[in-house]
Amino acid sequence: MKDKLGTAYKTIGEVAKDLNLVNRKNGKLNTHTIRFWEKEFKQIKPKIFSGRRRYYDQKSIELLKMIRFLLKEKGFTINGVKKFLINKSSFDLDETFNSSINTSKKDLKSKLEKISNLAKEIKKLG
Repeated sequence: MKDKLGTAYKTIGEVAKDLNLVNRKNGKLNTHTIRFWEKEFKQIKPKIFSGRRRYYDQKSIELLKMIRFLLKEKGFTINGVKKFLINKSSFDLDETFNSSINTSKKDLKSKLEKISNLAKEIKKLG
């Protein structure tokens, strides 16, 4: 199958494949994820033609790629992505990087030790 030109519309299945939204267990495309994101993010506006099939233009596809990146790679929440999209000119990805989710094992172990020590101190007080 030839790749469509950048100006052509893509089906929801083609977009799911481009975004690598594949169910690991059965290998099927997770198109329901895109439909869910459509409900959550009003900026995504596919064209719906006959047969109620969804078609996405390049702008929508780029937006979906950004949403996927922020959710899956940067550890944003749905609300965090919504805020980012509303006010993205004032955000810097390095500042909004969710370090509590994306930390190294060493950092995580250190944080757990601190919490454990605090819990021991609290028990001694009580």
